[in-house]
Order: sequence, then structure tokens, then C-alpha cells
Amino acid sequence: MSEPIIATDGLTREFVRRTRSGKLLRDKTVVRAVDDLTISVEAGESVGYIGANGAGKSTTIKMLVGILVPTRGTVRTCGLDPLAQRRRLAHEVGVVFGQRSQLWWDLPVRESFSILAAIHRIAPGRAREREAELVGRLEMGDYLDTPVRQLSLGQRMRAELAAALLHTPRLVILDEPTIGLDVLSKQRLRDFLIEERREHGTTLLLTTHDMGDIERLCDRVLVVDHGRLAYQGSLDGLARTVGAQRVLVVDLVAATPDLTDLPDVVHLGSEGHGLRQRLAFDAERTTAARVLTEVSNRVAVRDLSVEEPDIEDVVRRIYQSQR
Repeated sequence: MSEPIIATDGLTREFVRRTRSGKLLRDKTVVRAVDDLTISVEAGESVGYIGANGAGKSTTIKMLVGILVPTRGTVRTCGLDPLAQRRRLAHEVGVVFGQRSQLWWDLPVRESFSILAAIHRIAPGRAREREAELVGRLEMGDYLDTPVRQLSLGQRMRAELAAALLHTPRLVILDEPTIGLDVLSKQRLRDFLIEERREHGTTLLLTTHDMGDIERLCDRVLVVDHGRLAYQGSLDGLARTVGAQRVLVVDLVAATPDLTDLPDVVHLGSEGHGLRQRLAFDAERTTAARVLTEVSNRVAVRDLSVEEPDIEDVVRRIYQSQR
């Protein structure tokens, strides 16, 4: 059996915070940003690593790639020690930070790619081939010769992603990769990442506050709360853990009194004098089809949609259940 791409055992990182009194630093407080974290990510998986701000996500990533030294515990990334073998690890990992750039601000995108290819010691022929593949799939041909500072946010994020993937890393860590992007730009990045996994078997570790990224890209999720692992498993399992509900939104042909007496359904609200109604149900007890049948037996339905559980709300609930 092959070694996991990411494996941590009891991983802990503490920081010392000092408070100032006048001109002197007096009180010292130890803050545990990551607390006894034990996780495993297999090759080819796509895993969401989610939690509130300050939960320890960025600190974990920095230990995975050798930027921070653990206070205690062990970590191996791509079968390597991130500290002792950091240079070798750099050839196995690509990192995209949504609010930081690895491109040269005043240089055209193409020149940034050339510099990165040289840094990773990619053979010229292979570098050209890989660049052409990424440029084509990310639709970057129109602005390859444009300085990075002149790109739109969506264009820059596609270039950032291409830069991180130029050396075909085994593991790609994405930290808020779609932050600030419009709907179309987000969808382009998501579609590309799905194709990249299919073509190259790339392992993804994704941290984000955009739950659409998690729902569309990830096989499973790891939820951290104050540095500790609060949940690991599927998104559906996460929703079931805290009893989250799905919502059926029905648009009716005629104005209708609130449908408040349907079995296993909670009426959440109505719009337009009852022309649109939102009905919540527990997927463990009933199905959208059964709810729709009950509605159709009473009124004529023009259109419908199903809203999945709000994952941010699910995460909030699981935090509360841990306390």
C-alpha cells in the first residue's frame, strides 16, 4: 500500500503571545493554533479543509510545506519530511494563495512561466508542452504577453493556478483560490481542477469559505475548530451529523395559502402571496420526490429547485456541538 500524500500524527503548533504594558512586554500567553491533529490524505483525493477564521487552517498548511516548525507531533507530505527535505518537496507540491501572488508583477505572464520553469528545472520541451496545455485549458492565450499588474482578478487567478501547476505537482494546496471572483471565473477554475485531477491524478487540499468550492470539488471534508479536528467524512455525513435539512423551493401556478401541514416538512416561508414557497425536509426521513408529490396532489406546480444544506450553517452547528 502506497504512503499517503499527507500524513500527520499529533501535529501541534503553539505560539507565544506577549501583551504590552506601557513600553514593556509583560504577560506571556501560549496560544495553540493546531492541537494534536492527526489526518491522512491519500493520493488522488480531493479534500476540503474547512473551519472558521483562526481555526488553524493556514498554520497547518505552513507546517505541511515546511514553512513552520511543529511544536510537537509529526508530519509527512508526499512521503517527505517538510523541514529536512523542503527543496525536494517544492517539486512535489503546488500552492495557490488567493491573496498572495507567485507571479512577477511587472512581467508578462509568459515570462513568469519561463522563470518558474527554470526554478523547477523543467526541460525546455516539457515546459513548452505543459505551458501550452495549461494555457489552452485555462483560456489564457489572449493575455500571455500582458504584465500581471494589468490583469483582471479572474485572469490573474487563472495565471496563478497555471503557475502552481506548471511542474505537474502531485499535491496542490489551494488556500481561498476563488476569493473575490465572479460566478463565471469560479466555474472556470472549478471545471479546470476537476479535469486536472482526471488527467493527472492530482491530489487537492482545499481551504475556502466558499462552500460552492467544497461541494463541487471535494470527495470529503475535514473540519477544524480551534486547531482540533471536529469532523472528517463526507459532506452528506457532515450534514446528517448536525441534522441539516434540504429545502425544496416550489413555484406555483396560482397564489396558494402556506403549505404548513405536509408530512415530514417544515414550511420556511412564502413569497408573492404564496406563489413561491420554501419547504425544508430531512433527507433521512423523506425525499424531494415525496415532498413534491404531496405538493402536486394539492396545487399545480410551475417550477421547482432543491437547495442543499447551507454548509456554513452546518459547520457552525458542529462547532457548537463540540462545546
